[in-house]
Amino acid sequence: MSYQTKSDQELVHLYIKGKDAALTELITRHKSRIYTSIYLLVKDEYLAEDIFQDTFIKVIKTLKQGRYNEEGKFLPWVLRIGHNLVIDYFRKQKRSPVITNTDGFDIFDVLGIYDESAEDKMVKEQTHKDLKQLIHLLPSEQKEVLIMRHYGDLSFKEIADLTQVSINTALGRMRYALNNLRKMITEKELSLKN
Repeated sequence: MSYQTKSDQELVHLYIKGKDAALTELITRHKSRIYTSIYLLVKDEYLAEDIFQDTFIKVIKTLKQGRYNEEGKFLPWVLRIGHNLVIDYFRKQKRSPVITNTDGFDIFDVLGIYDESAEDKMVKEQTHKDLKQLIHLLPSEQKEVLIMRHYGDLSFKEIADLTQVSINTALGRMRYALNNLRKMITEKELSLKN
C-alpha cells in the first residue's frame, strides 16, 4: 500500500486501525514544518528535538485513546500541540522565547546566502542585528506572529490555529508589529541624524 498518495485524514484513520507505517508517513510529511515552528520559538536544537518528540508522544497517545477529532486538520493540530508544549516549557522556566540561542545562531542567517562584497555583507549584518534588536522590543504576541509568518512561513490561518485566536486577531497583531517596527526604524533614523 502506498501511503504517500493518502491524505492526512486517511493516514490518521489507518494509524488508528493499527497501521504504524501511516504514522511514519505523517511524521515524514510534516516533520520539517513542525520542527521548524518549534525551533523558531525555542532557538535551541536539542530542546527543539525534545519538544518535537514530546509533541509526537502526545499525538500518539491522543490518537490511541480515540480523542482525535480535528477532521482534516492534522498539521495545524500537531503544530498547536507543539506550540502549547513550548509555552509549557517557558512557563516552567519563567522566561520567554528569544531570537538567538547561546551558540549565537541567528534566525536571519537562514534568509539566503549569495555572493556579496565585504561592505554589502557588513551592511546586511548590521541591518539584521538592528532589526533583531527592534523585534526584541515588540510585545510578545506581535513578536510571535512576526516570527511565525516571516521565518516559519506559516499562513495566517495556521498562526491563528496555533495561537488560538481568530485570523483577524493574527492579522491585526502582524499589522501592529510591522507598524511598530516602522515607527522604531523611523525614530532610530531620526536619532542618528541628530
